[in-house]
Amino acid sequence: MGLLAEYEITCEGLPFVEVAAIASESTLELEFHPSEDWYAAFIVQVVDGDRETVERAFESVPFVEEYVQVKRADETPWYRVRPAHGMEAQLGGYVDDVSELQALAAADMDLERIRVTPKGWIQSGWFADRETIEEFRSFWGRNGGFTLRRLTPAGGSGPAGKGLTDCQREALVTAHEMGYFDIPRRASLEDVAGELDISASSLSERLRRAQSTLVEATVTTTIRP
Repeated sequence: MGLLAEYEITCEGLPFVEVAAIASESTLELEFHPSEDWYAAFIVQVVDGDRETVERAFESVPFVEEYVQVKRADETPWYRVRPAHGMEAQLGGYVDDVSELQALAAADMDLERIRVTPKGWIQSGWFADRETIEEFRSFWGRNGGFTLRRLTPAGGSGPAGKGLTDCQREALVTAHEMGYFDIPRRASLEDVAGELDISASSLSERLRRAQSTLVEATVTTTIRP
């Protein structure tokens, strides 16, 4: 796996989002191995918060068939949760193509962490290449929302984009999300500048400086002896 990515998916139909909304003072993390049907059990850790509130939430949502507390080395509560139904029944009303989501579940990736929020999941894991990450971004971008928080190459010592100023980072992200870098472009320099409330010339300078920083930090450091 070549890239470590952390990203946020916005979709209220994802498993345990209802639980996180009910037990809003608790932090939940999941362990499971994605499959084409999602019938496998989930392991849920209550990182912080009230265990009894989480258990009441388990009992009140239709996704949870049954749950049992399991013992782990640490003292935080862990549960093995068996879902009442699979991927299509759970997410069919929230996404436009369940078969595409099933294919993504079998993609060349290795999840390390899933944190549940009242709006979706924050995930981190290893991806074979940028194309696989783009498939996730494309799917969830049209089925709720996708925000890439961090992208680090294998062996990297820090998050991608290290060295960028906040303004440069904002300019790059906004330009990317609006389609300025797409082929063909979906937004002009003036469109992105208007979104940022700056002049087109200022935006052009920020993008050039940001791109130079990224090239210096990634491409040139890779090819130098």
